[in-house]
Amino acid sequence: MAIIIDGKALAVKCKEEVRTAVDAMARKPGLAVILVGENPASQVYVRNKQKDCQECGIHSEEFVLPADYGQPALLTLIAELNQREDIDGILCQLPLPEGYGYDEEAVLLAIDPSKDVDAFHPYNVGKIMIGDPSFLPCTPAGVMKMLDEYHIDVDGKHCVVVGRSNIVGKPMAMLLLHRNGTVTVCHSHTPDLAAVTRQADILVSAVGKRNTITADMVKEGAVVIDVAMNRNEQGKLCGDVDFAEVEKIASYITPVPGGCGPMTRAILMENTLHAAVAHGK
Repeated sequence: MAIIIDGKALAVKCKEEVRTAVDAMARKPGLAVILVGENPASQVYVRNKQKDCQECGIHSEEFVLPADYGQPALLTLIAELNQREDIDGILCQLPLPEGYGYDEEAVLLAIDPSKDVDAFHPYNVGKIMIGDPSFLPCTPAGVMKMLDEYHIDVDGKHCVVVGRSNIVGKPMAMLLLHRNGTVTVCHSHTPDLAAVTRQADILVSAVGKRNTITADMVKEGAVVIDVAMNRNEQGKLCGDVDFAEVEKIASYITPVPGGCGPMTRAILMENTLHAAVAHGK
């Protein structure tokens, strides 16, 4: 049976370290979170971020806007937040509502790269690519921190990432590559996915589809990281991985919930702290 990687416990530890650093600062870090529309999952995530900020001593402001707020007004708000010295991090919750003319790329470009604590701005994406990041993308960085906490060495390992999103899949591949992993990225056009995943020493799934990874797709003793957040027929949270069966084969595995999710939020707190330090606080 696999050792279960406890992302929840590690997230508590990370946030305690942030809190200690924040307590020593003369001016507290500030995070602005923008939520446009009424996406229930985004609403839950924003509430959790607010709680994290309170635990870490970070000043938090939430801008909950109607779906028809409009692109020009949203860009004006971001421009105002860029200028505020008490705000060190800005994130706009994605996806933006469809049918209202929002341009997500323009919104991401509008955020000052020094306040882009999600690391979505092309400037920060480029810095991640060359191995000189200002900020690490929250979910991939959380995965790397879990691997470190459990002394799982990436160097020389075959790492297979399933999913090629800009938010998780691509940056995850880059962070593993920077640690000297041999990285394969799989996606919806990959023929015979199982043949590739069975080669993985470290398997990261970020597809967003339940039971994408079944036991017959996993090599004995592999490390399995499940990034996805899905719901089954009963409405219960689950990931991409058939946890009950894969747990019998893997050496380490992340649960859903309680794995990558809490770590994603903890890294956001770390990034906000780093932004405040870079701003001279």
